[in-house]
Amino acid sequence: MSDNARAELRQFIVGKFPKIELTDDQDIFALGFVNSLFAMELVMFIEKTFGVRIPNDELKLDNFRSVDQMTDLVARQSTAAAK
Repeated sequence: MSDNARAELRQFIVGKFPKIELTDDQDIFALGFVNSLFAMELVMFIEKTFGVRIPNDELKLDNFRSVDQMTDLVARQSTAAAK
């Protein structure tokens, strides 16, 4: 699932900002494209697309800085939901 999640996350971000060249480890906040509204869109996209709920203690900027970190978040939440 992680490769699929990674591709879907990357596609979502690039779809919103088509002129950026994004690597999976790039900090999207440092690029200056992300604002608080887009951060909430990311949370909603992840929850809807991957069928997970992101608990309040996981709503940290560090979990959303890069495609890699969001992929890890999806994996953790998917594992937690499966238990």
